[in-house]
Amino acid sequence: MAWVTLKQREAPALLRRRVQWLLAATALVFLPVVARLWYLQVLHGEEMRLLAENNRIRLHRVQATRGTVVDRYGRVVIDSRPSFDAVFVPEDAEDVAATVENLATLLGLNSAELRALVGKKGRRPFQETVVKRDLSFEEVAAVETHQWDLPGVSLQITPRRSYPHGPLLAHLTGYVGEVGPDELKQNDTYRMGDMIGKSGLERGWEHYLRGIDGGQQVEVDSLGRRLRVLNEVAEVPGHTVKLTIDLDLQQAAHRALGDRDGSVVVIDPRNGEILAMVSHPSFDPNVFARGIRSAEWRALITDRSRPLMNRAIQGQYPPGSTFKFIVAAAALEEGVINPFTRVFCPGGMAFGNHYFRCWRKGGHGSVNVHEALVQSCDTFFYQVAQRLGVDVIAAYARKFGLGAPTGVALEHEKGGTIPDAGWKLRRFRQPWYAGETLSVAIGQGYVTATPLQMANAVGMLATGRRFRPHFVLQVESPEGEVVAREEPEEVARLDVRATTLKQIRDALRDVVETDRGTGKKARLRGIAVAGKTGTAQVVKLGKDRSRPDRLPRHQRDHAWFVAYAPADDPEVAVAAIVEHADGGGGQVAAPLVRDVLSAYFALAQERQQRNYAQDRSAVDRAL
Repeated sequence: MAWVTLKQREAPALLRRRVQWLLAATALVFLPVVARLWYLQVLHGEEMRLLAENNRIRLHRVQATRGTVVDRYGRVVIDSRPSFDAVFVPEDAEDVAATVENLATLLGLNSAELRALVGKKGRRPFQETVVKRDLSFEEVAAVETHQWDLPGVSLQITPRRSYPHGPLLAHLTGYVGEVGPDELKQNDTYRMGDMIGKSGLERGWEHYLRGIDGGQQVEVDSLGRRLRVLNEVAEVPGHTVKLTIDLDLQQAAHRALGDRDGSVVVIDPRNGEILAMVSHPSFDPNVFARGIRSAEWRALITDRSRPLMNRAIQGQYPPGSTFKFIVAAAALEEGVINPFTRVFCPGGMAFGNHYFRCWRKGGHGSVNVHEALVQSCDTFFYQVAQRLGVDVIAAYARKFGLGAPTGVALEHEKGGTIPDAGWKLRRFRQPWYAGETLSVAIGQGYVTATPLQMANAVGMLATGRRFRPHFVLQVESPEGEVVAREEPEEVARLDVRATTLKQIRDALRDVVETDRGTGKKARLRGIAVAGKTGTAQVVKLGKDRSRPDRLPRHQRDHAWFVAYAPADDPEVAVAAIVEHADGGGGQVAAPLVRDVLSAYFALAQERQQRNYAQDRSAVDRAL
C-alpha cells in the first residue's frame, strides 16, 4: 500500500516534466514556422498579397486586328482571320522539362528548339510564350484533351493575317512576321511574339495597319487555365488601306504573263497611280503569316529564279530598242536630225574594227526617224548616237526618269544605270570610248532600267508629265473617316518642243497601227495604241543569235514592249518584260501587252455600263 501511494505521489511530477519537455519540443518545432509566417504575413504581407493576386489574376493583352487592305473598288486584298495559338507560361508548370517534352510530342515540334524558345531571355515573369501558331483542328483537340499533362499550356485566339490571293500581289503587299530583337529595341510598344510588317505595304503602312491593343483581366487556376474574364479593354483595329490597284486588271496581267519569268506594270500616266504590278515568280505571303519554317525559308532564298525579288522595281534590264524613242527625242530636240533626215541602213555599220549589226540582216534601206522608230532600225540610231554623244543621250534619259529610283514607296527600289563619260570614269577609272555610245543608242551596253521606270517613261511621253508612282489611294479609320489621302505628285514636265513630241508619238502609234510596225501584234480593235518593241541581249553572241532556240535559256534575249492607249488621249501606260523569251519583243511582249490593254478597256466599258444601269434605276425609282 505504501509503494502504491509513493507511485501515485510521484506520477504527477513526472507527467508535468514530460509535458514541459513536450511543450518545449513543440515550441522549437513550430517556432521557425511562426517566424516564417510573421515574416511573410506581417513583414512582407503586402508584397505577398500582390504575388498571390498575380498568380490568380493575369493581365492578358489582346492584340489588335490589323487593318484590312482593299483594291480601288473595295475588294479585299489582305484580311485577318481568327486562329488558335498554343501558349506556355513556365511558372505554371512544376516540371517544365516534362511539359515541354509532352508539348513537343503532341504538336510535332522539335523539343530542343522548344526548350530554347521557352528559356529565351527577356521574357517577363508569367508572360506567355507562343510555342506554335495557327494550330490545326487536330492540334487544338490534342491540347485540349491532354490539359492535365500540359500544365501552363493554354490556347489563345489571335487575329492571323490572311492573303486570299496568295502570290498575286505578294511583292507589293509584302508580308508580316514575328517582331525581331532590333525592332523591339526601336519600339517598346511591341512584345515578343507580336507580328509586324516586314516588307512592302505591310511594312510601309505599319503605323496605320497595326491598331491599338486591348487587354483583359483574367482569373486563372493553379495550372494557368483561364477561368473567367474579370475586366476588359476593347482593342482598336487598324485602319483600312485602299489601293490604286485594280484586282481584275492585276489578274489579267498575271494571266497574260503566265508562267514566264518577268514583270508587267500598268499605270495611269495622268496621275501616277499603279493599276497593276506583276512580278513572276512570286511567293505566298501566307506562309510568313503563320510562321515560316526554316526549310521553307531556305528554299525561297536558294531558288535560282529568285521569287523574293520584285522584278518590277528591282529587276534592272537593258531596255533594248524601247530606249530608242528617248534617243529620237534627243536627236530632234538637239537638231542633229530633222524629220526629213535620212540614213541608209545596209544591215549594219562599221565602226573602228567592229561591225555593229542591225537586227534586220538585209537592212532597212533609206529611213528617216519616223520609219526608224516604226521598224526599229538599229543602224539609224547608231549614226544618230554618234552625232549626239553619250552625255547628251544620258541627259535626255534622265529627263524621262531613268537612272534614278522613281520614288515609289517600296523598299529596295533600284535606279538602273544611265551611263555617261563621268559615270564610267568614276566607276571603272576608264575613259568613255565612242564605240560604246553606239550600244547605248539601242538600249544596250551599260544601260539598264526597271519595268516601273519604263512604264513611267512611256507615260511621260504620252502626257508630257511625270508623276511619282504610288499604289495607295487613301487610308480610312475603322469608323470610315478618311485620315490620309495620297495626292498625285508631279515630279517633272517634259521640256521638249511640241513638234518633237508629235513626231515621236506619231511614230509609236505607227509601230502598232501599221503593218510595217514591229509592234503590230499589240493592235486593238477600235482603240489606237502607241508602243515600242525591244529585244534586249543578255550576252553577246554575234551570228549565233539568229537561232535563239539553240541557245541555253539563260542566254536568250529579253522581250520588251512599252505602250500607252488610247494613242490620242492616253489614260493607261504599260511596260512588260519577259526574261529569256523565245522570241523578240514584237513576238512575245507585244501580244502580252495587247491582252492587258484589252482587259483594261473591257473592264472600263463593263463598269461604265453597270454605273449607267444603276444611275438609270435610281432615276426610275425616283420617278
